[in-house]
Amino acid sequence: MQKKRVLIVTYYWPPAGGPGVQRWLKFVKYLPEFNIEPIVYCPENPSYPLLDESLLDEVSTYSVKVIKHPIREPYKLAKQVSKKTKTISKGVISEGKKQSLVERLLLYVRGNFFIPDARKNWIKPSTSFLTKYINKENIDTVITTGPPHSVHLIGLQLKKELNLKWIADFRDPWTTIGYHKQLKLTKRSKSKHKALEKAVLNSANHVIVTSWGTKKEFEQITKQPITVITNGFDEEVVGPQALDHSFSISHIGSLLFERNPEVLWRVLSDLVKENREFEEKLQLNFVGFTNENVLQSLNNNNLSHYINNIGYVSHKKSIVYQKKSQIVLLIEINSEETKAIIPGKLFEYLISQRPILAIGPKDSDVASILKETNTGNYFNYSDYDALKKQITQHFEAYKKNCLVVNGVGLEKYHRKSLTKSLATLIVSL
Repeated sequence: MQKKRVLIVTYYWPPAGGPGVQRWLKFVKYLPEFNIEPIVYCPENPSYPLLDESLLDEVSTYSVKVIKHPIREPYKLAKQVSKKTKTISKGVISEGKKQSLVERLLLYVRGNFFIPDARKNWIKPSTSFLTKYINKENIDTVITTGPPHSVHLIGLQLKKELNLKWIADFRDPWTTIGYHKQLKLTKRSKSKHKALEKAVLNSANHVIVTSWGTKKEFEQITKQPITVITNGFDEEVVGPQALDHSFSISHIGSLLFERNPEVLWRVLSDLVKENREFEEKLQLNFVGFTNENVLQSLNNNNLSHYINNIGYVSHKKSIVYQKKSQIVLLIEINSEETKAIIPGKLFEYLISQRPILAIGPKDSDVASILKETNTGNYFNYSDYDALKKQITQHFEAYKKNCLVVNGVGLEKYHRKSLTKSLATLIVSL
């Protein structure tokens, strides 16, 4: 039986690092097992905010065709004006009152002159290039994945010109994503974002989202079918690791200024004061970018002495830190919009066999997954007493060398199982 060929349009592809690349890197790995041949289209000369060269080794083992086309990146030019451009491109934005004049200007320009995002200049040349390629290769299905959401506008144009089958995959929401509030959008710019979002959601044959909260949000905008296919975990790339001797609590990923759980720092500070043994054993590992505001909060709670600020590491090395830690920490911004955000790292946390301590907004999709899989505990930003009790229980179990987790029903989040759902959807179009 001949394989069905599918064109996947993505901005992030190895050597890009960070969570954005993992989703389709893994789908592409498993799609051939379901009789689907993926063809990846990505930029020839991108300006990736993070690099992970080790992911190139993974791609080299796939039987996948990758086609590329040049992109004009405004971030490359802007870097000559200010180093702040690089942090903004990573989604790292300073707290409002601490923003310099240059940063405020860059955010205004980014928000109002580059709609939907700084990769908008890739839309027109990509549409022209892919129209010819699709006709030549006789491809009838295209998948776009964003952010950046300008990638979806490539799909929108291809749909109009070729009337092909189009799936729009949203790894994050569009107009309700947290950083939109930081872009200093004018009323006109906000309206334009809303209009483009509506056009994409109503033109795609099928929409994929990564959380049930996003599905509920998009159902208010479109009647087109929407399917939840979460992120997931893959085969372990590192073997078992000896646990840290210390009572280590590790956060993997970016801790932005809004992702600053003061309640946790107060709990840890009080436990340090009250329990000499806890004070001697505590270690806080931060693997990834950590905002200065977070570090200052830790200092204000007399916790600086316990910090191991590691910074960004390769994906493989980040998993080593997960497996070594006594507890893995997941923090989400305390807002209505972030209830629908399920960080990709959650699924790797699930199979780390370490207890997950999560803090975020009430009624989050994350809380539901933790409860369903029995892999950790979820707390709100006001849950001081419950959080303190849980950490104390974990510490007592750690002292007895019995701090373990017994996850259930994890297989549904394996990348291969998720790809099977994707393949079924593709074939059904």
